[in-house]
Amino acid sequence: MNSEIVSKGAPAPIGPYSQAVDAGAVYCSGQIGADPQTGALAEGVAAQTRRALTNLGSVLSQAGLGMGNVVKTTVFMVDLSEFQQMNEEYAKHFNRPFPARSTVQVAALPKGARVEIDAVAVR
Repeated sequence: MNSEIVSKGAPAPIGPYSQAVDAGAVYCSGQIGADPQTGALAEGVAAQTRRALTNLGSVLSQAGLGMGNVVKTTVFMVDLSEFQQMNEEYAKHFNRPFPARSTVQVAALPKGARVEIDAVAVR
């Protein structure tokens, strides 16, 4: 049975989806670098990466997990020329063994975000 994960420490969904679903593994929807209280985006790709990962951490915490439980992420960026800035901040949030990861450039992200990150975590 699947169960919805809801955290007030991350922005509420802006569409018909859950922040995360526990289906044995926890599948987290993409998070952008928006403040959960104000909805304002952080300034710059590094700050948005930090906030997106903080938001993911809040969702995982609600499921009784942490960043160390993440086994796979996908990073969506509007400009891969900002990859190094994103990558430097991303590395601060994970330890070895790092999660598997895909990074792709997209035409646009919700609310004009520069980066969005989703995750899969296991117990």
